[in-house]
Amino acid sequence: MTDRFETIRQRMVQEQLISRGIHDPRVLAAMGEVPRHLFVDDAMQANAYGDYPLPIIDGQTISQPFIVAYMTQALQLTGTEKVLEIGTGSGYQAVILSRLCAKVYTVERLNNLLAGSRRIFDRLRCYNIQAKFDDGTLGWPEYAPYDAIMVTAGGPEIPEPLVAQLADPGRLVIPVGDQDVQELQMVTKKDGLIQVELLERVRFVNLIGEHGWDK
Repeated sequence: MTDRFETIRQRMVQEQLISRGIHDPRVLAAMGEVPRHLFVDDAMQANAYGDYPLPIIDGQTISQPFIVAYMTQALQLTGTEKVLEIGTGSGYQAVILSRLCAKVYTVERLNNLLAGSRRIFDRLRCYNIQAKFDDGTLGWPEYAPYDAIMVTAGGPEIPEPLVAQLADPGRLVIPVGDQDVQELQMVTKKDGLIQVELLERVRFVNLIGEHGWDK
């Protein structure tokens, strides 16, 4: 659907994503289609496609477009996967994922955020997203295992429940570090073996929960 932000959204794809090595055509298409401005307050819509994160309610943020694309590309989705997202937030990342896989299960610990994101899921007719209010560090055991897991908050370590709920083979992307700066880590499970690869230095809001930070 054409909207007044379409031109600036395509410029975002060219200048912020392709120029920095985002090459998966499906990821680029999703980033070019999803109306990012719907996920921020009306007063911030003019900045929705800027090269930076933006604040949303309850002290949370919507990630920089490049980071969204980078983490999504790292999962190497082909369209058939069942994906678990920890930290629904604005809902933007979940909608991007929904364009690239079969089913998204997303968990959010803040009710206000979850209510808002659900309204956008309905508005955009994202019928392959299922969301719930809970401690995301515990995952969502009911629908495990997941072909891919994305965590959109930074924790002190990789939560064991998430590793346990990852399919074999499977890929998990998570920021790990202190409460100021984290290293984006790729966890790969294959033939019963776990490998961890360091990707990018990042800064995310805190991953709160039993297997994360206390606050």
